Amino acid sequence: MNKDLIGSFAWGVGIVVLALAATLARKLGYIDGDTVLRLVIGANGLMIAWYGNRMPKTFVPSARAREARRVAAWSLVLSGLVYAGLWAFAPIQAAVIGGCGAVLIGIAVTLGYCLSLRDKANAG
Repeated sequence: MNKDLIGSFAWGVGIVVLALAATLARKLGYIDGDTVLRLVIGANGLMIAWYGNRMPKTFVPSARAREARRVAAWSLVLSGLVYAGLWAFAPIQAAVIGGCGAVLIGIAVTLGYCLSLRDKANAG
């Protein structure tokens, strides 16, 4: 089985197990509902950062594609960590707005860089 596929399955199973364990802990009275929400949604941010960290490790034959992949990886890692950090420490309303904003900014940075690379290639 592919190494990337195993990691993806591990993240999926891990988040489901985390959600089930947190729900059980809430039903037993150890944590409250906000903590369950923060744990599960924060894990999604860590998963985004993990995928960003994996991106530059895959082979791409084109030099421009490698440049774009490095920028995309950095923007995913940073936006995923901001997302997880906000869900860990900020009020929930701020975590929703700020976390989604961080991920959208990461996507915008990647798209903008890819478009600038395309413009450079078309000009040259």
